[in-house]
Amino acid sequence: MQQYDEVFPPTTVFIIGGGIGGLAAALALNRGGHSVTLAEQAAEFGEVGAGLQLGPNATRILRDWGLLDAVESEGVVVDTLVARDALDGRVLTSMPVAGSFVEHYRAPYVVIHRTDLHRILLAACRAAGIVLLTGTRISAVEPATDGATVIAEDGRRQSYPVVIGAEGLRSASRDAIVGDAPVPSGYVAYRGTIPLETASTSNDVTVWMGPGCHLVQYPLRNGTLLNNVLVFRSPGFERGEEDYGGAGELEAAFGGCAEPVRRALAHVGRQRRWPLYDRAPASTWSSGRLVLTGDAAHPMLQYLAQGACQALEDADALGRLAGAHARTDWDRVVEGFVAEREPRATRVQTTAHAFGALCHAAGEQRAVRNELLAAREIDDFSVADWLYAARAAAVTP
Repeated sequence: MQQYDEVFPPTTVFIIGGGIGGLAAALALNRGGHSVTLAEQAAEFGEVGAGLQLGPNATRILRDWGLLDAVESEGVVVDTLVARDALDGRVLTSMPVAGSFVEHYRAPYVVIHRTDLHRILLAACRAAGIVLLTGTRISAVEPATDGATVIAEDGRRQSYPVVIGAEGLRSASRDAIVGDAPVPSGYVAYRGTIPLETASTSNDVTVWMGPGCHLVQYPLRNGTLLNNVLVFRSPGFERGEEDYGGAGELEAAFGGCAEPVRRALAHVGRQRRWPLYDRAPASTWSSGRLVLTGDAAHPMLQYLAQGACQALEDADALGRLAGAHARTDWDRVVEGFVAEREPRATRVQTTAHAFGALCHAAGEQRAVRNELLAAREIDDFSVADWLYAARAAAVTP
């Protein structure tokens, strides 16, 4: 990889953060003919975590970029989304996401290991000639009326027509623009994948809904792995403990659940827990020519499985609004991007909270939830149209 020892390369766009959102933004803008430099603070590119879900709002974009075949090859095309009661195990509702679902939304529902999607995007960026820097920590960004200057911890600095902050939940760019802080949800996740001796014959995503807890399971890597995510409300958090959500709380949270749910306890690592955070929706995503994208702009809880999907939507919008113009009006691009994406992402953020409350309902609320879900027609996609259906694109500058 080419080295730039004194200054950063003078490209059109500078992106801070080499996760899925940053790579996607780089690829989308490059596809429009814009030169891009992307800086990652880690010594190597990589992702942590396990599986993620890609609804048709995301897979349509990946298909447009020529990456869907690779994503489907590395992941699993899902047949059905299934909701079960975690206490008694019964199926509450299901949504087939093959056949008529794919015809309705013009794209499939795919699950993939996070590292595999990241690797696919990284390879596409490398093939496109995007400048990719590692071990580069950006300490400050100075917005100006005609661009923004990035300043690295090692003293390097360079001005760009536009800078994109894609550093995720704990974004320094977000701190500078919005000035808020991550908000703990009080829920904790434990994750793990286990190898399957034979490829899974079920290509379903199953959510087991319990009082203050849930389990998500689905196959990965062509059905050779089973992904397990156990999430629960921590009593330690409610007591104000700093180190909340330990393995003892995990066991207690799922102790009264059905046997298949309890069995999953053996398939998640206990050495690392994942306290779940988001931030309150923000109407301000930019300062001059510095603009936020992905989790830096709209970190969300996982209940709609839309974190990566919304980052891909952001990237697609940036690429489309920037267009293939030699003299792109970046002020108009930034303004149009925020106007298009902020209401949409805010709705996803707030609906994720509401769906989490539904998922974790207890007592009489659980009974009402179960009754309502059981009454749903399985081939009724109307409840998901707002999320998955293709929308009219904003006017490109």
